[in-house]
Amino acid sequence: MRAVLGIDAAWTEREPSGVALIQGEGDGWRAVAVAPSYEAFVAVSRGTPVDWQAGRFAGSQPNIPELLKAAQEMATATLSVVAVDIPLARAPITSRRAADSKISTSFGSQGCSTHSPSAVRPGPLSETLMAQLVAEGFPLATTSAIDGSPCTIEVYPHPALLMLLGRSYRLPYKVSRSSKYWPGACVVERISRLLREFEQINFALGAVLSGAPLRLPRGPEVRSLSTLKRYEDALDALICAWVGLRFAQRAAIPYGDDSAAIWVPSLRAF
Repeated sequence: MRAVLGIDAAWTEREPSGVALIQGEGDGWRAVAVAPSYEAFVAVSRGTPVDWQAGRFAGSQPNIPELLKAAQEMATATLSVVAVDIPLARAPITSRRAADSKISTSFGSQGCSTHSPSAVRPGPLSETLMAQLVAEGFPLATTSAIDGSPCTIEVYPHPALLMLLGRSYRLPYKVSRSSKYWPGACVVERISRLLREFEQINFALGAVLSGAPLRLPRGPEVRSLSTLKRYEDALDALICAWVGLRFAQRAAIPYGDDSAAIWVPSLRAF
């Protein structure tokens, strides 16, 4: 059986990054651990559960050897895929890539165009993360996929969610965009609407991953809009892990070229 590590990597070290570990068990897959930051994920591997009510989760530079060690300590299966939501490439990223353009062409009409990466953002952070993954034996799978060997894949949650939930347009679940989704709605109403989107994503993940991925808060438990970001990051990490699962099942398609590719799950295996 195999395990997959999903990372919703922030584009700056000031913001936390969600991390999720899933593994195959029997005929299905189970969520083993999910956390809203690198530090919290490592702490879970050492027996400290996530305090979802904590005041703030800190951002940091990725420490891939530490994350992989934590994942292997918690998994009873071999880690075979690391699925990451951040621009990655086999060469330094200086501008928009073929992968970004192909995703935007294929899914732009559904609201799922990509942001343009640059040499500054995520820049060195992306290069550091990729170098660490390669050093640990997880090279990047692009349009020349690495069959059967441990590897890293790049993921973009928005088109993946279209497949997971059977939606025809990008889901409005990003906390920072809530005022654009629902202009004029008060904070309490925006919290309520975001939680409804979170619940649908969580329910869909629960249908493909046993072990109830996340315990989401109820409206009255949410202290502020910003505290929902930790749940958004955790859900994105689980989505990344699910795409890694589909990749392992040969049911994902690469959009890009030999240097970089974004993998999107398919409804069928190849």
